[in-house]
Amino acid sequence: MERNTRQRIAIREAIEVARRPLLPQEVLDQAQSLAPGLGIATVYRNLKALVDDGTLAVVQLPGENPRYEPVSRRHHHHFQCRRCQRVFDVHACPGDLSRLAPPGFSVEDHDLTLYGCCADCAGQPGTAAPTPACDDTDAHAPGHGHDSCC
Repeated sequence: MERNTRQRIAIREAIEVARRPLLPQEVLDQAQSLAPGLGIATVYRNLKALVDDGTLAVVQLPGENPRYEPVSRRHHHHFQCRRCQRVFDVHACPGDLSRLAPPGFSVEDHDLTLYGCCADCAGQPGTAAPTPACDDTDAHAPGHGHDSCC
C-alpha cells in the first residue's frame, strides 16, 4: 500500500474540490497551491496509483485524453463543452436504456455524454444561439451532423 504523501493528498483534494472530472494538467494546476513544486510526472504517477487502489475512476471520452474523478460519486453522466473542452458531471440519468439495444441483447451498463456549451462559454461574446434539439432517434456522438456549438 502506498503512503499518503503531501503530493498525493494535494492531488486527491484538487480532484474532490473540482467537482468535475479533471485532466492531469488541471490536477497539477489545482494541486500546486497545496504542494508547491509538484510536477506533472508526480501527478501522473499518483493518478495511476489512485486508480489502481480504487480511489479514482478514469473518465474516457472519445478522442479525448483521460480525466479523473472520485469513485465515491454515485452513478452519473457527463457534459463536455465544445468551446472550452471542460467536462462536467450530469446527475440526471435516462434510466433503463435496454429498449435501445438490438433484440436479444442485454444491456449491463451505460455511459452518456452530452455536448454543447457550458454556462461560462454561453455568456461570452460571439456565441451563437443554442442548436435546436434533434428529433431523430439515432444515438448521437460528435460528428453526427448536429455539431453546432452554442
